[in-house]
Amino acid sequence: MSQISAFLGSYLDNLHIPIVTPTDVIEIAIIALLVYTMLKWIKETRAWSLMRGLLVIGVFLFLAALLNMTTIIWIAGRVAYVGVIALIVVLQPELRKALENIGTRRFVSALFPFETLRRTDEKFSDKTINEIAKASVEMGKARTGALIVIQHNESLADYERTGIEVDAVVTSQLLINIFEHNTPLHDGAVVIKGDRVASATCYLPLSDSRQLSKDLGTRHRAGVGISEVTDSMTVIVSEETGKISVAYGGRLYHGLTSDELKKHLETIQDKKVVEEKRRFTFMRQHNENK
Repeated sequence: MSQISAFLGSYLDNLHIPIVTPTDVIEIAIIALLVYTMLKWIKETRAWSLMRGLLVIGVFLFLAALLNMTTIIWIAGRVAYVGVIALIVVLQPELRKALENIGTRRFVSALFPFETLRRTDEKFSDKTINEIAKASVEMGKARTGALIVIQHNESLADYERTGIEVDAVVTSQLLINIFEHNTPLHDGAVVIKGDRVASATCYLPLSDSRQLSKDLGTRHRAGVGISEVTDSMTVIVSEETGKISVAYGGRLYHGLTSDELKKHLETIQDKKVVEEKRRFTFMRQHNENK
């Protein structure tokens, strides 16, 4: 017993417990805030997709190291220097935007985006689906071209910045007025987040797919283009024919009716999650009433 006590005494004497000062706490908080801001910035830009690609490459190189594939490791070591420079070049627009945001008065609100995060996580309601379908049918009858992008899980912040902020509840009247001919906001796409119109006159990437018909114009190629790089769904109303189309996952579903359009929108509504939350709320209230 005395030997155990002597061992514990000597171990505790050699154990160095650092003294935490208020400066250390502030320093830890600043570092945590910077890491959080960097992760949020990565998730809202193309860097998120690049990070996933780099993760796959990292796992591959780790397996190559375990299997002692010396040639692959040698090539990776030589390419790494060029890869860092290429990464900076690819992310140049995002890096420039991040530095510009630091110099604006919105920097503090960007660090604490509680309201924005709440809205982004919300799923759109059945009312929003009905309003989009109603507006699409009315614009189709009037041969009014429209391009409506509905956000799913991946952020569309990069594309929202190319347009004009609206931040209004989705209604059929609002969508029809936005895309009305000779109005300031009719040119470009509308981005919908949750139950709100986030931005209008947004620019979208065009698809280079050869499977698309040459009869389709820029509006349809832009709708397919955004669906190729994000998990969003785009509703397209043709100005020439008045037909309604949906672009999702790089595919174009052409000539839809109002009911068919609603079914497509329901696939990214994630209504099952909402129903599970309601069921959980009901069970909790039931247990509380016991």
